[in-house]
Amino acid sequence: MTIQRFHQATRYSEMAVHNGVAYLAGQIPENTPNQPVYQQTKDVLDLIDKLLAEVNSDKSQILMAQIFLADMQDYAEMNRAWDEWVANNNAPPRACVEAKLADHRWKVEIVVTAATH
Repeated sequence: MTIQRFHQATRYSEMAVHNGVAYLAGQIPENTPNQPVYQQTKDVLDLIDKLLAEVNSDKSQILMAQIFLADMQDYAEMNRAWDEWVANNNAPPRACVEAKLADHRWKVEIVVTAATH
C-alpha cells in the first residue's frame, strides 16, 4: 500500500494517508495565535476541515481526536467551539490533556485520525 504525504516540510507532513485512513499532524492556530482559546480552537478546526476535504473526508469520518490545551482553565471555551463544530450524532472518541505547547501564544493543538471516503 502506498503512503501519500501532504504539505511536506523537512521535518514533518501535515497529513499522511494510508489504507483509507488520514493521519493529521497536530494542528495549531496559524491565523489567531494571540486570540482567546475559543477563536484559536475555531481556527484549528477550520484547518482540520480543509485538510480532510483534500482527501475526500470530513469531520463525520473522524476516528479519534487528541486535544492538547496549554491550560485546562480553557477547557469550557475550547469545548464551546468544539461543540459548535463536531458532526451531529457523530462525535468521535476524544482525549484532552494539558500540555506545554511549542509556542507560548498557542492555547490549543488538535490531532485527528479520520477515515477517507
